[in-house]
Amino acid sequence: MPVEIGMRGEAAAVVAQEDTAQAVGSGLVPVFATPRMIALMEQAAVNAVQSALEPGQGTVGTRLDVKHSAATPVGMKVRAQAEVIGVEGRQVVFLVTAFDEAEQIGGGTHERFIIQTDKFLARAQGKLNG
Repeated sequence: MPVEIGMRGEAAAVVAQEDTAQAVGSGLVPVFATPRMIALMEQAAVNAVQSALEPGQGTVGTRLDVKHSAATPVGMKVRAQAEVIGVEGRQVVFLVTAFDEAEQIGGGTHERFIIQTDKFLARAQGKLNG
């Protein structure tokens, strides 16, 4: 089954101390860090399309345009949702949103590309050999 518009995925977590802006270095406040929210959104996007990929394929994130609009304290559940809103060749575009138990905490768009994992890793490793 090919990747298609409308495919959806989710990811969830409970905010721990190591997920805070203070812990990851993205700020000084002990609330859910923006980089962790973004990672959760990316995980949701991966979950949305992984079952449609052929063996040996994966996706890599290439672009994000998101807003982190509300703070979430340690101990609260967070979840992200991703929906495929565009497919052009190997490029897949997602609408991503994140929520805590009280409200929407972020949203935007995310772009990923479908890759052949072995070729992608070989090219990355090639950088070590000059």
